[in-house]
Amino acid sequence: MTGMDARDAELKKELDATLHARRELGDEYDSALVDSFLEKVEQRMDGAIERRVRRQVAEQQMVVARGARSPQANDSWGERFGFGIVSLVLAIPLSAIGGGVADLPGLLIAWTGIVGVNVVQVARHTPLFGRGKKKPDSDWED
Repeated sequence: MTGMDARDAELKKELDATLHARRELGDEYDSALVDSFLEKVEQRMDGAIERRVRRQVAEQQMVVARGARSPQANDSWGERFGFGIVSLVLAIPLSAIGGGVADLPGLLIAWTGIVGVNVVQVARHTPLFGRGKKKPDSDWED
């Protein structure tokens, strides 16, 4: 019997005991018996969730300890792509407003702002001009 089957067997025994107690005690104790059984189920679920969370935290700590970037610091390609799409979509009304209000100078100012925001976004995710910290060749170097 595997661990999951053993837990299911224990829970089945608990349910059988609850049903047996109900037969002996009568209908007036239904609510108390159901509450007691549900409390046991909740405790098992809490224990399973706690074990799962502990395991995931330990796995994340192992990844970080092995030198990988932490999951929170991981920037996905989708986020950068989405930022670019939003930037282009917003460029349309900004170009219309800038061009309509101040003609060519307004259009140039609008596009300078759009390009500037995108450059800052790229700079946040890419070490420019060697500013990123070089990783040591071995764990013994600082």
